[in-house]
Amino acid sequence: MPNDRTFRNPIVENAADPWVFKHSDGSYYFMCTRGTCLELTQSDTLTGIAKGRKQAIWTPEPGGRYSHNLWAPEIHYVDNKWYIYYTANDGGGDESRRICVLENEAADPLEGEWTWKGALETPVAGLDGTVMEVRGQLYFLYAGYGRFPDYGSAIYIMRMPNPWTVTGDHVMLTAPTLTWEKQGGMAINEGPVILKRNGRIYLVYSASTTWSEDYCLGMLTMEEQADPMLAASWAKSMEPVFRKSVENGVYATGHNSFTQSPDGEEDWIVYHALPAPDAPLSLRATRIQSFGWHSDGTPDFGSPFGDEQALAIPSGE
Repeated sequence: MPNDRTFRNPIVENAADPWVFKHSDGSYYFMCTRGTCLELTQSDTLTGIAKGRKQAIWTPEPGGRYSHNLWAPEIHYVDNKWYIYYTANDGGGDESRRICVLENEAADPLEGEWTWKGALETPVAGLDGTVMEVRGQLYFLYAGYGRFPDYGSAIYIMRMPNPWTVTGDHVMLTAPTLTWEKQGGMAINEGPVILKRNGRIYLVYSASTTWSEDYCLGMLTMEEQADPMLAASWAKSMEPVFRKSVENGVYATGHNSFTQSPDGEEDWIVYHALPAPDAPLSLRATRIQSFGWHSDGTPDFGSPFGDEQALAIPSGE
Protein backbone atom coordinates (compact mmCIF):
# COMPACT_ATOMS: atom_id res chain seq x y z
CA MET A 1 0.00 0.00 0.00
CA PRO A 2 1.20 3.55 -0.69
CA ASN A 3 2.30 5.62 2.28
CA ASP A 4 3.45 9.22 2.66
CA ARG A 5 6.79 8.30 1.10
CA THR A 6 5.37 6.53 -1.94
CA PHE A 7 2.95 7.29 -4.78
CA ARG A 8 1.24 5.46 -7.62
CA ASN A 9 0.82 6.36 -11.25
CA PRO A 10 -0.87 8.00 -12.99
CA ILE A 11 -0.35 11.34 -11.24
CA VAL A 12 -2.84 13.24 -13.46
CA GLU A 13 -5.81 11.54 -15.12
CA ASN A 14 -6.99 12.55 -18.59
CA ALA A 15 -3.85 14.55 -19.31
CA ALA A 16 -2.08 13.97 -22.63
CA ASP A 17 1.15 15.49 -23.92
CA PRO A 18 2.47 16.38 -20.44
CA TRP A 19 5.12 19.04 -20.00
CA VAL A 20 6.83 19.74 -16.68
CA PHE A 21 9.22 22.65 -16.20
CA LYS A 22 11.13 22.99 -12.92
CA HIS A 23 11.91 26.66 -12.34
CA SER A 24 14.76 28.18 -10.34
CA ASP A 25 12.25 29.10 -7.61
CA GLY A 26 11.71 25.39 -6.96
CA SER A 27 8.21 25.34 -8.43
CA TYR A 28 7.04 22.81 -11.01
CA TYR A 29 4.97 24.19 -13.87
CA PHE A 30 2.75 21.67 -15.66
CA MET A 31 0.87 21.85 -18.95
CA CYS A 32 -1.01 19.30 -21.03
CA THR A 33 -3.38 19.24 -23.99
CA ARG A 34 -6.80 20.68 -23.13
CA GLY A 35 -7.94 21.38 -26.71
CA THR A 36 -9.88 24.63 -26.32
CA CYS A 37 -7.59 26.58 -23.96
CA LEU A 38 -4.19 26.61 -22.30
CA GLU A 39 -4.10 25.70 -18.62
CA LEU A 40 -1.04 26.20 -16.42
CA THR A 41 -0.51 24.46 -13.08
CA GLN A 42 2.01 25.40 -10.41
CA SER A 43 2.99 22.81 -7.82
CA ASP A 44 5.60 22.55 -5.08
CA THR A 45 5.94 18.83 -5.76
CA LEU A 46 5.96 16.48 -8.73
CA THR A 47 3.54 14.01 -7.21
CA GLY A 48 1.15 16.80 -6.19
CA ILE A 49 0.62 18.34 -9.62
CA ALA A 50 -3.02 17.20 -9.83
CA LYS A 51 -3.79 19.31 -6.74
CA GLY A 52 -1.64 22.26 -7.79
CA ARG A 53 -2.59 25.88 -8.35
CA LYS A 54 -4.33 26.06 -11.75
CA GLN A 55 -5.06 28.92 -14.09
CA ALA A 56 -6.56 29.03 -17.59
CA ILE A 57 -4.04 31.47 -19.04
CA TRP A 58 -5.11 31.59 -22.70
CA THR A 59 -8.42 31.10 -24.48
CA PRO A 60 -8.33 32.10 -28.16
CA GLU A 61 -10.98 34.20 -29.82
CA PRO A 62 -13.59 32.00 -31.51
CA GLY A 63 -13.26 31.38 -35.23
CA GLY A 64 -9.65 32.48 -35.57
CA ARG A 65 -6.88 30.98 -37.66
CA TYR A 66 -5.31 29.51 -34.51
CA SER A 67 -8.40 29.03 -32.35
CA HIS A 68 -8.88 25.27 -32.65
CA ASN A 69 -7.17 22.07 -31.48
CA LEU A 70 -4.74 23.62 -29.00
CA TRP A 71 -2.28 20.80 -28.43
CA ALA A 72 0.99 20.02 -26.68
CA PRO A 73 1.75 23.29 -24.85
CA GLU A 74 5.20 23.79 -23.36
CA ILE A 75 6.32 26.56 -20.99
CA HIS A 76 9.95 27.73 -21.13
CA TYR A 77 11.97 30.46 -19.42
CA VAL A 78 14.23 32.26 -21.92
CA ASP A 79 16.12 35.54 -21.39
CA ASN A 80 14.23 36.21 -18.13
CA LYS A 81 10.80 35.92 -19.72
CA TRP A 82 8.24 33.13 -19.91
CA TYR A 83 7.27 31.65 -23.27
CA ILE A 84 4.65 29.09 -24.17
CA TYR A 85 4.81 27.15 -27.43
CA TYR A 86 1.65 25.34 -28.48
CA THR A 87 0.05 23.84 -31.57
CA ALA A 88 -3.19 25.20 -33.04
CA ASN A 89 -5.10 25.38 -36.31
CA ASP A 90 -8.25 26.80 -37.91
CA GLY A 91 -10.36 23.72 -37.29
CA GLY A 92 -9.56 22.23 -40.69
CA GLY A 93 -6.87 19.79 -41.74
CA ASP A 94 -3.24 19.33 -40.80
CA GLU A 95 -2.08 21.83 -43.42
CA SER A 96 -3.35 24.72 -41.26
CA ARG A 97 -1.54 23.57 -38.14
CA ARG A 98 1.22 25.82 -36.77
CA ILE A 99 3.15 26.35 -33.54
CA CYS A 100 2.15 29.57 -31.77
CA VAL A 101 4.10 31.61 -29.20
CA LEU A 102 2.96 33.54 -26.11
CA GLU A 103 5.15 35.74 -23.88
CA ASN A 104 4.88 36.79 -20.23
CA GLU A 105 7.32 39.18 -18.49
CA ALA A 106 6.00 38.61 -14.96
CA ALA A 107 7.93 36.67 -12.34
CA ASP A 108 4.85 34.52 -11.71
CA PRO A 109 3.51 33.11 -14.99
CA LEU A 110 0.08 32.53 -13.44
CA GLU A 111 -0.25 36.20 -12.56
CA GLY A 112 1.26 38.18 -15.42
CA GLU A 113 -0.28 38.99 -18.80
CA TRP A 114 0.30 36.58 -21.67
CA THR A 115 0.77 38.36 -24.99
CA TRP A 116 0.48 36.90 -28.47
CA LYS A 117 3.82 36.86 -30.31
CA GLY A 118 2.54 35.08 -33.42
CA ALA A 119 2.73 31.75 -35.21
CA LEU A 120 6.18 30.55 -36.22
CA GLU A 121 6.76 30.76 -39.97
CA THR A 122 7.98 27.21 -40.50
CA PRO A 123 8.38 26.01 -44.11
CA VAL A 124 5.94 23.14 -43.54
CA ALA A 125 2.90 22.73 -41.30
CA GLY A 126 3.51 20.91 -38.07
CA LEU A 127 3.09 20.50 -34.33
CA ASP A 128 4.90 19.82 -31.04
CA GLY A 129 7.33 22.73 -30.94
CA THR A 130 10.16 23.01 -28.42
CA VAL A 131 13.32 25.09 -27.97
CA MET A 132 16.96 24.22 -27.26
CA GLU A 133 19.93 26.44 -26.42
CA VAL A 134 23.41 25.36 -27.47
CA ARG A 135 26.43 27.63 -26.86
CA GLY A 136 24.24 30.72 -26.66
CA GLN A 137 22.29 29.99 -29.84
CA LEU A 138 18.56 29.25 -29.58
CA TYR A 139 17.07 26.54 -31.81
CA PHE A 140 13.52 25.49 -32.60
CA LEU A 141 12.57 21.84 -33.06
CA TYR A 142 9.20 20.53 -34.17
CA ALA A 143 7.37 17.76 -36.01
CA GLY A 144 6.71 18.81 -39.60
CA TYR A 145 4.26 17.03 -41.86
CA GLY A 146 5.37 15.21 -45.00
CA ARG A 147 5.61 11.86 -46.77
CA PHE A 148 8.45 9.47 -45.97
CA PRO A 149 7.02 7.70 -48.16
CA ASP A 150 4.06 7.03 -45.87
CA TYR A 151 2.06 10.02 -44.69
CA GLY A 152 3.41 11.28 -41.40
CA SER A 153 5.79 13.68 -39.71
CA ALA A 154 9.53 14.12 -39.22
CA ILE A 155 11.60 16.16 -36.75
CA TYR A 156 13.06 19.43 -38.08
CA ILE A 157 15.36 22.08 -36.62
CA MET A 158 15.77 25.82 -37.32
CA ARG A 159 17.72 28.66 -35.74
CA MET A 160 15.96 31.36 -33.71
CA PRO A 161 17.21 34.96 -33.51
CA ASN A 162 14.70 35.43 -30.68
CA PRO A 163 12.19 33.17 -28.91
CA TRP A 164 9.33 33.96 -31.34
CA THR A 165 11.07 33.90 -34.74
CA VAL A 166 12.67 31.18 -36.88
CA THR A 167 15.20 31.87 -39.61
CA GLY A 168 17.58 30.23 -42.05
CA ASP A 169 17.94 26.59 -42.93
CA HIS A 170 15.23 24.02 -42.27
CA VAL A 171 16.95 20.71 -41.55
CA MET A 172 15.35 17.29 -41.10
CA LEU A 173 16.98 15.39 -38.23
CA THR A 174 14.95 12.18 -38.23
CA ALA A 175 12.19 10.68 -40.37
CA PRO A 176 10.07 7.61 -39.52
CA THR A 177 11.89 4.94 -41.53
CA LEU A 178 11.95 2.04 -39.05
CA THR A 179 9.15 -0.46 -38.47
CA TRP A 180 8.54 0.62 -34.85
CA GLU A 181 8.04 4.20 -36.08
CA LYS A 182 5.17 3.20 -38.37
CA GLN A 183 2.64 1.51 -36.07
CA GLY A 184 -1.03 2.48 -36.05
CA GLY A 185 -1.35 3.20 -39.77
CA MET A 186 0.96 6.21 -40.12
CA ALA A 187 4.71 6.86 -40.06
CA ILE A 188 5.34 9.37 -37.26
CA ASN A 189 8.23 11.12 -35.53
CA GLU A 190 6.89 13.85 -33.21
CA GLY A 191 7.17 15.43 -29.76
CA PRO A 192 10.91 16.27 -29.68
CA VAL A 193 12.38 17.01 -26.25
CA ILE A 194 15.97 17.72 -25.22
CA LEU A 195 18.03 16.07 -22.47
CA LYS A 196 21.64 17.20 -21.82
CA ARG A 197 24.13 15.15 -19.83
CA ASN A 198 27.58 13.58 -19.88
CA GLY A 199 28.93 15.74 -22.71
CA ARG A 200 26.06 14.85 -25.01
CA ILE A 201 22.71 16.20 -26.13
CA TYR A 202 19.90 13.68 -26.44
CA LEU A 203 16.87 14.39 -28.61
CA VAL A 204 14.10 12.08 -27.46
CA TYR A 205 11.01 11.86 -29.70
CA SER A 206 7.75 9.95 -29.96
CA ALA A 207 7.28 7.40 -32.72
CA SER A 208 4.21 5.81 -34.37
CA THR A 209 0.66 7.05 -33.84
CA THR A 210 -0.48 8.21 -30.42
CA TRP A 211 -3.50 5.87 -30.65
CA SER A 212 -1.33 2.82 -31.28
CA GLU A 213 -0.44 0.66 -28.30
CA ASP A 214 3.09 0.70 -29.74
CA TYR A 215 3.53 4.48 -29.45
CA CYS A 216 7.03 4.73 -27.98
CA LEU A 217 10.14 6.86 -27.59
CA GLY A 218 13.12 6.99 -29.93
CA MET A 219 16.35 8.91 -29.44
CA LEU A 220 19.02 10.84 -31.33
CA THR A 221 22.43 11.49 -29.74
CA MET A 222 24.84 14.35 -30.47
CA GLU A 223 28.18 15.26 -28.93
CA GLU A 224 27.71 18.64 -27.25
CA GLN A 225 30.41 20.36 -29.34
CA ALA A 226 28.92 19.25 -32.67
CA ASP A 227 26.72 21.41 -34.92
CA PRO A 228 23.03 20.64 -34.22
CA MET A 229 22.08 21.98 -37.68
CA LEU A 230 23.91 19.09 -39.36
CA ALA A 231 21.83 15.92 -39.53
CA ALA A 232 25.09 13.94 -39.55
CA SER A 233 25.83 15.25 -36.03
CA TRP A 234 22.96 13.14 -34.68
CA ALA A 235 23.14 9.34 -34.28
CA LYS A 236 19.80 7.54 -34.24
CA SER A 237 19.07 4.63 -31.91
CA MET A 238 17.78 1.71 -33.95
CA GLU A 239 15.41 0.50 -31.22
CA PRO A 240 12.95 2.34 -28.95
CA VAL A 241 14.43 3.64 -25.70
CA PHE A 242 11.09 3.47 -23.87
CA ARG A 243 8.04 1.40 -24.83
CA LYS A 244 4.88 -0.31 -23.59
CA SER A 245 4.85 -2.97 -20.88
CA VAL A 246 2.20 -5.63 -21.43
CA GLU A 247 3.14 -7.22 -18.11
CA ASN A 248 2.53 -3.96 -16.23
CA GLY A 249 -0.54 -2.93 -18.22
CA VAL A 250 0.92 0.30 -19.62
CA TYR A 251 0.52 1.02 -23.33
CA ALA A 252 1.20 3.81 -25.85
CA THR A 253 4.02 5.34 -23.79
CA GLY A 254 5.09 8.62 -25.34
CA HIS A 255 5.06 12.40 -25.69
CA ASN A 256 7.36 12.97 -22.75
CA SER A 257 9.29 15.66 -20.93
CA PHE A 258 12.12 15.56 -18.41
CA THR A 259 12.59 17.10 -14.99
CA GLN A 260 14.43 16.53 -11.72
CA SER A 261 13.55 15.87 -8.09
CA PRO A 262 13.22 18.89 -5.79
CA ASP A 263 16.78 18.42 -4.50
CA GLY A 264 18.17 17.95 -8.02
CA GLU A 265 19.56 14.50 -7.18
CA GLU A 266 17.24 12.42 -9.37
CA ASP A 267 16.23 12.54 -13.02
CA TRP A 268 12.58 11.93 -13.86
CA ILE A 269 10.72 11.21 -17.06
CA VAL A 270 7.16 12.50 -17.51
CA TYR A 271 4.99 10.82 -20.15
CA HIS A 272 1.47 9.86 -21.07
CA ALA A 273 0.15 6.35 -21.59
CA LEU A 274 -3.02 4.33 -22.10
CA PRO A 275 -4.31 1.61 -19.75
CA ALA A 276 -5.09 -0.94 -22.48
CA PRO A 277 -4.69 -1.60 -26.21
CA ASP A 278 -7.27 0.33 -28.25
CA ALA A 279 -8.28 2.41 -25.22
CA PRO A 280 -9.84 5.78 -26.17
CA LEU A 281 -7.41 8.70 -26.36
CA SER A 282 -9.39 10.48 -23.66
CA LEU A 283 -7.85 8.01 -21.19
CA ARG A 284 -4.28 9.14 -21.83
CA ALA A 285 -2.90 9.96 -18.39
CA THR A 286 0.28 11.58 -17.10
CA ARG A 287 2.79 9.29 -15.42
CA ILE A 288 6.24 9.87 -13.91
CA GLN A 289 9.17 7.72 -12.87
CA SER A 290 12.83 8.18 -12.08
CA PHE A 291 15.50 6.97 -14.47
CA GLY A 292 19.20 6.24 -14.40
CA TRP A 293 22.18 6.16 -16.74
CA HIS A 294 24.04 3.37 -18.53
CA SER A 295 27.78 2.95 -18.11
CA ASP A 296 28.32 4.51 -21.55
CA GLY A 297 26.62 7.72 -20.39
CA THR A 298 23.30 7.21 -22.19
CA PRO A 299 19.97 7.41 -20.34
CA ASP A 300 18.37 4.23 -19.03
CA PHE A 301 14.61 4.82 -18.92
CA GLY A 302 13.76 1.24 -17.98
CA SER A 303 10.18 0.02 -18.38
CA PRO A 304 6.94 1.78 -17.38
CA PHE A 305 5.69 0.79 -13.93
CA GLY A 306 2.11 -0.36 -13.52
CA ASP A 307 -0.67 1.30 -11.55
CA GLU A 308 -0.30 -1.12 -8.64
CA GLN A 309 3.40 -0.40 -8.10
CA ALA A 310 4.13 1.83 -5.09
CA LEU A 311 7.01 4.10 -6.14
CA ALA A 312 9.27 6.16 -3.89
CA ILE A 313 8.47 9.86 -4.06
CA PRO A 314 11.12 12.14 -5.61
CA SER A 315 14.04 12.86 -3.27
CA GLY A 316 13.65 16.10 -1.40
CA GLU A 317 9.87 16.07 -1.75
